[in-house]
Amino acid sequence: MAHGSGKDKLTGKAKEALGKMTGNRRKEAEGKAEQAKARAKEALDETEKHVPGKSGLKDPLTPDDK
Repeated sequence: MAHGSGKDKLTGKAKEALGKMTGNRRKEAEGKAEQAKARAKEALDETEKHVPGKSGLKDPLTPDDK
């Protein structure tokens, strides 16, 4: 897990559980969204591993400094 995906998973699960316990559907949805974000980060990391010669790619969501 890279790019903080483990943190996103954990906070997402906590928010989802809190939302379920309190009946706060918005908080529950935020938790599910954070977990989806973590899965996307993991998929990106896995994809980067399989691209020949591209092991040090920058985060595609940040602007290029050039």
